[in-house]
Amino acid sequence: MKIYGEQITAGILAGGEGRRLGGVDKGWYTVGGRPLIEHTLDRLKPQVGRIVISANRSLPRYRSLGYTVHGDDTDDHRGPLAGIATVLKAAATPYVLVAPVDTPLLPLDLVDRLAAAMRSETDIAVARTPDKLHPLHALMRRSLLDDIQAALFSGVRRVTEWQQETERVVVDWADANAFANINNDEDAEAVTGQL
Repeated sequence: MKIYGEQITAGILAGGEGRRLGGVDKGWYTVGGRPLIEHTLDRLKPQVGRIVISANRSLPRYRSLGYTVHGDDTDDHRGPLAGIATVLKAAATPYVLVAPVDTPLLPLDLVDRLAAAMRSETDIAVARTPDKLHPLHALMRRSLLDDIQAALFSGVRRVTEWQQETERVVVDWADANAFANINNDEDAEAVTGQL
């Protein structure tokens, strides 16, 4: 089974509250002289056919980048699982790659490697580094929308909890920094030299 980039919509999850960064909109937090959303777009654009952004504030500012932007269906901050549901609903392709806005070192082979791991019985391919699983860096079938909505309705909020109920394959990256996320100024300084 071969999955091509044009069959994939990348959904950038930019709806977080940014509490660890003092409440700022993470997508517009500057690292290496550019906002995180620009780093993420630059990494994902060559890998997929379409991009949508899931955000719960600064929507006009995100739209000014030229991409479709959607907010969650509710305003009760149900977390990234709700953002994934938003992206799946907005996508017009059979596959969706999700990635948070705060990982500016996203691998340039992310889609190739996750897509290569998908099989006919696989629902989701998830990235893992030596230190941990990265459930928000995943390629999944768009047809999982009903499953996610049912999980949210039943009170599930954690992405890992929902993913455990799917046919999941894990793909390993040797570089522990491949999915380094930015939660504070020190994190930003640590990745700046690698951008």
